[in-house]
Amino acid sequence: MSENNDQKFVYDFTEGNRDLKDLLGGKGANLAEMTNLGLPVPPGFTITTEACKVYLESGSEPVELRDEVSAHLDALERKMGKKLGQADDPLLVSVRSGAKFSMPGMMDTVLNIGLSDESVVGLARQADNERFAWDSYRRLIQMFGKTVLDVDGELFEDALDEVKTAKKVASDTDLDAADLKKVVERFKEIVKAQTGRDFPQDPREQMDLAIEAVFNSWNTDRAKLYRRQERIPGDLGTAVNVCSMVFGNLGPDSGTGVAFTRDPASGHQGVYGDYLQNAQGEDVVAGIRNTVPLADLESIDKTSYDRLMHIMETLETHYKDLCDIEFTIERGQLWMLQTRVGKRTAGAAFRIATQLVDQGLIDEAEALQRVNGAQLAQLMFPKFDDDYAGGGKGAEQIGRGIAASPGAAVGKAVFDSYTAVKWSRSGEKVILIRRETNPDDLDGMIAAEGILTSRGGKTSHAAVVARGMGKTCVCGAEELEVDTKRRRMTTADGQVVEEGDVVSIDGSTGRVYLGEVPVVPSPVVEYFEGRMHAGADDADELVQAVHRIMAYADRVRRLRVRANADNAEDASRARRFGAQGIGLCRTEHMFLGERRQYVERLILADTDTEREDALKALLPLQKQDFVELFEAMDGLPVTVRLLDPPLHEFLPDITELSVRVALAESRKEPHENDLRLLQAVHRLHEQNPMLGLRGVRLGLVIPGLFTMQVRAIAEAAAQRIDAKGDPRAEIMIPLVGTVQELEIVREEAEQVIEEVRAQTGVDLKLALGTMIELPRAAVTAGQIAEAAEFFSFGTNDLTQTVWGFSRDDVEASFFTAYLEKGIFGVSPFETIDKDGVGALVRSAVEAGRATRPDIKLGVCGEHGGDPESVHFFHEVGLDYVSCSPFRIPVARLEAGRAAAESKGSDSR
Repeated sequence: MSENNDQKFVYDFTEGNRDLKDLLGGKGANLAEMTNLGLPVPPGFTITTEACKVYLESGSEPVELRDEVSAHLDALERKMGKKLGQADDPLLVSVRSGAKFSMPGMMDTVLNIGLSDESVVGLARQADNERFAWDSYRRLIQMFGKTVLDVDGELFEDALDEVKTAKKVASDTDLDAADLKKVVERFKEIVKAQTGRDFPQDPREQMDLAIEAVFNSWNTDRAKLYRRQERIPGDLGTAVNVCSMVFGNLGPDSGTGVAFTRDPASGHQGVYGDYLQNAQGEDVVAGIRNTVPLADLESIDKTSYDRLMHIMETLETHYKDLCDIEFTIERGQLWMLQTRVGKRTAGAAFRIATQLVDQGLIDEAEALQRVNGAQLAQLMFPKFDDDYAGGGKGAEQIGRGIAASPGAAVGKAVFDSYTAVKWSRSGEKVILIRRETNPDDLDGMIAAEGILTSRGGKTSHAAVVARGMGKTCVCGAEELEVDTKRRRMTTADGQVVEEGDVVSIDGSTGRVYLGEVPVVPSPVVEYFEGRMHAGADDADELVQAVHRIMAYADRVRRLRVRANADNAEDASRARRFGAQGIGLCRTEHMFLGERRQYVERLILADTDTEREDALKALLPLQKQDFVELFEAMDGLPVTVRLLDPPLHEFLPDITELSVRVALAESRKEPHENDLRLLQAVHRLHEQNPMLGLRGVRLGLVIPGLFTMQVRAIAEAAAQRIDAKGDPRAEIMIPLVGTVQELEIVREEAEQVIEEVRAQTGVDLKLALGTMIELPRAAVTAGQIAEAAEFFSFGTNDLTQTVWGFSRDDVEASFFTAYLEKGIFGVSPFETIDKDGVGALVRSAVEAGRATRPDIKLGVCGEHGGDPESVHFFHEVGLDYVSCSPFRIPVARLEAGRAAAESKGSDSR
């Protein structure tokens, strides 16, 4: 790549645009876009992601890069009328990362590059502000030391605290120039002691080392963890933005802030953001000093405020979306440092999408692409009871902060990320409590149910990252004193919350409780259940937004959505949630509880008569199950899977049974039945039951088992037709590996159906098909389609057999290691493995349709409710997906998004 003389590795801000995110990263592309719009952006240039890729692949930067950087630096110096780090009037620059996808807090930034022992004096003279110059210098050494030289950041914080303590002040802003000179000297001593070298005084060396540090930061542990969490590819690399510095730490007429064009938590329009006077860089989001609401800027600096409001309106109209903005005010001059399409909560995403449709900025198809199934799933989780007042024997409110990311989170209080991860892996639900979070807390934030901080606001690191992950978060609960070293939190009235105490946080109101607060169903679930109507005068605003987008998704989607349901109650709920049938009824669930005794009698039968008696006892029970199911799904297809699991699963546990037999023998008590059961358990024991006597194999070796089930289905259908119902039963034979198995069972089933037809005089039309869950079935799908009217892909078992994984075993043993090593980006049991399992599904679809063009094709593994997998099933041409009732709305939404997406790509 670096040998290509035409390769351009550096772009001036005037050369790019927002469509070049792959090359310039999100930050660089958007800085270029704002520059092109004529907005006040400090001049600078961007080093491309391609340069980073060369560095990561070869271990060194492209040979052309240094000369290109020098040329752009020269141009920048001419534009600014000063040179990088010159002694009397230094040009200072920031070096910031910026990948294609926003990774808040994951990558590293260094400000004030170009300052040295010489130039700090020149900066002080030019700014006529000695304190400002030394404050900027100490910030450079601190950021550079931590980010570039890998010095422990706590050492700098402790040294700064020592100076503040000696002067008896609480804030950095209370230190004067003389104090900050002491801080600089102490920081330089720390650098020398920790690295064995002096802090670099050459400004170009500072810049080059910072650029290299940004490249290296792409592969830090926290960056890789965040990419895994957000499913961001690991080979994209990051761009580097070199920008001339503007200063918010010049005094009370300067400052820095973060703004949103709409509330990222609710989606409501208004003035949202945080501002901090006399501050620089990350001060606003770090939560070190508490900010003021952005609206207060109007009274602090009305001219800058009005200019900012105009720019925000310009950007939102231009991007046609919620924009997240970083800005600095330098002595009354407003500068734009960044914009991007802002992260938002799930509720805000739905509200904003419909608002923008109403404003005429986007159409319904685009609105559908602005939301996703994961966000909808978040909205369906329970929330705290709004009427709960606390007190009594329940939880009591102990504080209130800023509602940064909504949701109801309950868990044990932990005060560091290591404990959060450790306890979470042990099955505990935890709430991570910190004064403020930083990028090193990412693994703890992922493990926690929710995050609580005593500092920071809606734009703090904790808030931004939590919203991106869909985690509940309350920030800036100032009345709560967090002591991470003693692992405790103290309330305003002196009450102490120790590590391990249960706390509840409400990300929608900002309330913090000691104890467990009761939860109630979300309004979105109430809407899907039919208990809340979107058209009512008092309808919840969020419900209205969800309803509009769901209605559009249902209009455009091609994939139908069915439910995995085994009883009438689940079927009815699924139908309320929008199911268009049942794609998987697991009949084994009908043999549990009191009915297990009949299966035991079937297994223990020594003669044909005993076996037939056991089957006769089961028949009416099975028939009634199907009558209720067909009634609940009247007019919609119901796919019934014949018995699938191995018979030993219906027998008592071998250890428990052995103990019972042994005790009975020692007491000389009757135990003949238990003894027969124990012998049966031993007889049916298998080393790997998943690959043993189950599915179609049961139907072939246990005479009458499958025919009993087919008869129950047929008689139930006939009864419903007599009752003027419209049953649409489909009989599915599981675990078929060869067409001969299917042909034998099909022939027996057709004979039974014909007998029921003759007995009842009802014209029965029952489809017969199979479940494709073995690699051989997928490979020979063309042959199997000769005997199957439909295929349903059982992707759970297909994934197990393709990978050679026993799901229950491997997820508990080595899956975590595989995810950490990057072998998996995500578990193949969560999202379909397109290259392996997906390839078999695709080829089976093609072969099945080649044999039988009208074959019906669906999927009934839980992948049917996974957003990413739904898009794949749309692409390969399945007719429907089937999933658990709760995931039906998600599948409906994603099926609509897949259709709109493919239509959009076709039109392009």
